[in-house]
Amino acid sequence: MIGFLTNAKVGKEKIMIYYIDSKGEVSQRIIRVVEMDEKRVLAYCYYRKQVRSFKLENILSCGQVKRSVGA
Repeated sequence: MIGFLTNAKVGKEKIMIYYIDSKGEVSQRIIRVVEMDEKRVLAYCYYRKQVRSFKLENILSCGQVKRSVGA
């Protein structure tokens, strides 16, 4: 997962994460990674429309954003 997040940062890609918050609720977020360290990911959150900090230990999974095909 660290490698995926690092590649997303370098490529400035939007990615999707599943994250467990401080209340124990799971949420799905689309983010763009800005900075990372060994404990946190600083990212622009498209849901909140601001830069947010996510604990690495609370990110359950991450993946590419599926692109829709327009007609």
